[in-house]
Amino acid sequence: MKNLLLSVTSLLLVLMMISPATQGELYKWVDDNGRIHYGDSPPDKAKLRKITGNVSSFSSVSVEPFVYDSNLVTQRQKSKSVVMYSTSWCGYCKKAARHFRKNNIPFTERDIEKSESAAREYKKLRGSGVPVILIGDRRMNGFSAKTFDAIYYGKS
Repeated sequence: MKNLLLSVTSLLLVLMMISPATQGELYKWVDDNGRIHYGDSPPDKAKLRKITGNVSSFSSVSVEPFVYDSNLVTQRQKSKSVVMYSTSWCGYCKKAARHFRKNNIPFTERDIEKSESAAREYKKLRGSGVPVILIGDRRMNGFSAKTFDAIYYGKS
């Protein structure tokens, strides 16, 4: 009986800790110097932008054909151009950018949280995770150096 009472008491404490009263909203804002901040109450003068939908990092890599459409993406791309839709917190995005720089691969990075036009393009691309990497006529969801190199250097 004593153990049952202790278990029930522990359960009640856990339930009280996760009650709606302890949950709050999380805000994200960018200051005048371009630094990103998170908190439960933004400054009064902060420019807030509501981000709808969920964006996550891809846990696996997929490759699919992609046809550039001037109505879909703002700039026409050359056959081997690389455009990466990313976020500042995405580890795979950082890994991809390091790989591109290390191998002298020219690329354009479009941060979907900092740029409204990048967010619109990402939405038109029906992005559901980051990175989304456009390589000529191919689209890579996620990042793998081996898969990217096979596409970029024509080994696929």
